[in-house]
Amino acid sequence: MPKTKMKSNSGAKKRFSFTATGKVKFKKAKHSHILTHKDTKVKRKMRQTGILPPEDERRVHRMLPYG
Repeated sequence: MPKTKMKSNSGAKKRFSFTATGKVKFKKAKHSHILTHKDTKVKRKMRQTGILPPEDERRVHRMLPYG
C-alpha cells in the first residue's frame, strides 16, 4: 500500500468532469474564436457538453483517480 496519494493529471482536471453515474463529460472543441463563418446550428450544438465514449472513459478515469 503506497504511503503517498496518487496525483491527478492537471490537464485532465481542467477538461473533464463526471456525471452522477460515472460517465465522463467534456466541452466540445472549436467554440472559442473565428465563429463568424460557422453555421448557427453548429455553434448551438457546440454549446452542449459531450459524453465520452466508453473506450476512452477508462483512460480518463486513470488520469483522475479521485474523480
